[in-house]
Amino acid sequence: MFFKLVIVILVSLAAAEDLNFTYNGFLSANLSLDGVAQVTSNGLLKLTNDSGNDTVLGHAFYPNPVTFKNSSNATAFSFSTTFVFAIRSEFGLRLGGQGIAFVIAPTRGLPGGSLIQYLGVFNETNNGNASNHIFAVELDPIQNPEFGDINNNHVGIDINGLRSVNSTPAGYHALNNGGFRNLTLISGQPMQVWVEYDGIQKQINVTLGPINVDKPHIPLLSSKYDLSTVLNTTMYVGFSSTAGAVYTSHYVLGWSFEMNGQAPGLVLSQLPKLPRIGPKKISNFLTVGVPVMSLSLVLLVVLGLIYFIRRKRKFAELLEDWELEYGPQRFKYKDLYIATKGFKENELLGTGGFGKVYRGILPSSKIEIAVKRVSHESRQGMKEFVAEIASIGRLRHRNLVSLLGYCRRKGELLLVYDYMPNGSLDKYLYDRPTVTLNWSQRFRVITGVASGLFYLHEEWEQVVIHRDVKASNVLLDGELNARLGDFGLARLYDHGTDPQTTHIVGTLGYLAPEHIRSGRATTSTDVFAFGAFLLEVACGRRPIEAQGPDQNLILVDWVFSFWNRGAILEARDQNLSSEFVAEEVELVLKLGLLCSHAEPTARPSMRQVVQYLEGEIALPDLSLLGFSSNGLTFAHHEGFDDFAMSYYSSPGKGFSHSSYAAESAVLSGGR
Repeated sequence: MFFKLVIVILVSLAAAEDLNFTYNGFLSANLSLDGVAQVTSNGLLKLTNDSGNDTVLGHAFYPNPVTFKNSSNATAFSFSTTFVFAIRSEFGLRLGGQGIAFVIAPTRGLPGGSLIQYLGVFNETNNGNASNHIFAVELDPIQNPEFGDINNNHVGIDINGLRSVNSTPAGYHALNNGGFRNLTLISGQPMQVWVEYDGIQKQINVTLGPINVDKPHIPLLSSKYDLSTVLNTTMYVGFSSTAGAVYTSHYVLGWSFEMNGQAPGLVLSQLPKLPRIGPKKISNFLTVGVPVMSLSLVLLVVLGLIYFIRRKRKFAELLEDWELEYGPQRFKYKDLYIATKGFKENELLGTGGFGKVYRGILPSSKIEIAVKRVSHESRQGMKEFVAEIASIGRLRHRNLVSLLGYCRRKGELLLVYDYMPNGSLDKYLYDRPTVTLNWSQRFRVITGVASGLFYLHEEWEQVVIHRDVKASNVLLDGELNARLGDFGLARLYDHGTDPQTTHIVGTLGYLAPEHIRSGRATTSTDVFAFGAFLLEVACGRRPIEAQGPDQNLILVDWVFSFWNRGAILEARDQNLSSEFVAEEVELVLKLGLLCSHAEPTARPSMRQVVQYLEGEIALPDLSLLGFSSNGLTFAHHEGFDDFAMSYYSSPGKGFSHSSYAAESAVLSGGR
C-alpha cells in the first residue's frame, strides 16, 4: 500500500511539472476570478472595468497549484508563458489606473494585495518583504517615485515588491536590425508578452511586441536571478490589475503556459476582439461625400484612360510569335525602365562599343542588375540572335557574369546582366588608378577568367567562343572575384563541329592574326586574346599603346624583348608592391607569350592554361619552342601594322575602348 501511494505521488508530481495550457480566448476557461474580474460574452478576460466611479481591483488565476520545485530546497524548474493584453482608456485618454501584472504567488486571489499603485499584488506593509514569495512582471503606464519607477511607460521584473530588480521603457527590438521601437502601454492596442525562465542558467527573459509582429529575437529585459529562493514548491499563476476613477479597462485576450518547455503559441486569429472606444462616429458621406466622389470618379476615369494610353505607348515592346518560347528570359520594358529610374544619366555605369550600360534594381525582386541598351535598326537575323541570347542565358559559372535575359522595344535591344559593384578590371590597371590591385588579387582574377573560358570552351553543352576577352570585359564582384562578361559577340556551336564565322569582330590588340586574315573565330582565337589579357594584367599596360615609342607600341613585343634578354620579370607592372610571387609573375608573363603565338597550333588550350596556372603541369621552355619576335607578331608581316594604323586613325575610334565589328554585323547573323 505504501509503495502504491509513493507511485501515485510521483506520477502526480511528474504531471504537475509538465503542466501546460492554452487559452485562445476565455469563454470555456476555468479560471479563479475575484474583485471585478470577469469574462465577457465574446471571451475577453476583463480584469478591471471603466466605470470611473471608484478604485477597483481584479485578479484572475489558473485554479490549480503548479509545481515549480521537487522540494523546498530544490532548484526551481524552467517555465514559459505568453499572453496578449491591452489597456484601454475611455475616450482615448493617455492616463489611467495602474497597469497589469503577470504574477506567480503562493495563493490565488492575493488576499494581501492592495488597490491603486500596488497593482493589487502587494500593500504598504508587505511591499518588499522576502516572505512574500512573489514573482511578477509589471506593465505599468504610471510613474510611482516611491518605487523608483523610471518613467510612466515601463516594463519591470518584480521580486517580492514593486521596486523592480530590472526595468526598461516599453518597446521591442525589431527584426532584421530594425532598431528599437517604442510601444505605448495605454495605447489601447493589443500587445504580446513572453516571460521565460531558464532554471539551469538562472535567466529571466521578458519580451514585448505588437500583436502583428513575430516574437523579437532580442528580449526587452534579461536578468540573472535564481528564482529557487523566491518560489515555493507549489505556486499559483495569474494576473492582477487595479484601476481608479479614470475610465480605464485592463484586458487579457489569450494566455498559454508551460512548465519545462516553451509555452504554446497563441492562435492570434482566434483571439476575441476588443470593444470599440468611444461612440460610433456619424459620417457626412451620403450628403457630401457621394456627390464629390462621383465627380471625382468621372474625372479619375478620364485621366486614367489618358494615362493608360500614353503609358502603353511609352512601354510598347516588340513581341513576335517565335519569342514566346523565350518567355522566362524576356523582361518587360516597364520593369527595366522603373529599375533604372527611367535610364537616368546618374544610373549610367559606362559606354561601350555597342551601347550604354545602366545600373538598376528590379522592382519586384529588388535584385541589382546592369542593363545594356543596344541599337538594332536592322531586323535581319534578330530571331537567330535572340536564340543565342537565350542559350547564353543558361550559362552558369562562378567566373561568368550571368546574362539574365533581354527585352526588345522599338529600335533597341536591352540585355540584362548581374550587377557587379566593383566595375571593370581595366580601371584598376591603367591611367594611375586610385586603387591598385596587389599581385595576389591579380593572380586570382587571372585564374578566375581562365576557369570561365575553360567552361565556355569545353565544359558547357555547346562550345562558346567569347570573341572579346579583354580587361574592360572582366568585371569584379563585391569580393573582387573576376567575372567574364559582355557576351554580345559570343558565338555558339556544337562540340565536334566547326564554327561558321566570316566577320572580323573583337578589339584591336586582342585579335589573333588568323582571325584578321580569314574572319574565322575559334577557341584558339580566344586563347590569343587571353594571352594579351595575361600580359596587360601582369604589366599594367594596354596591348597597344599608340602614345608610346614605336618599339613599345605592341605589348607582346615589349614583353618578348625582356624575355629575350633574360629579364622578363622587369616587364611587370611597376605599381606592384614588393610583395609578389616571382614564380607566379614569371609564369603569367611566359604563358602570355605562349598564348600570343602567331601559330594557332602552338598555343595551349584553355584546359592546359588552367593546368599551368594551377601548377598541375609545368610550362614548356619557351626557348625550345623556337620563339622569335616573328613568331609572336606574325601578323605584322601580313599587313597588320597598316590595318591597325588605318583603324586607329578612323574618326571616333581608339585602341583602348573600341570593338572592331560594327553593330550591324553583330545583329546580322554573320556572328
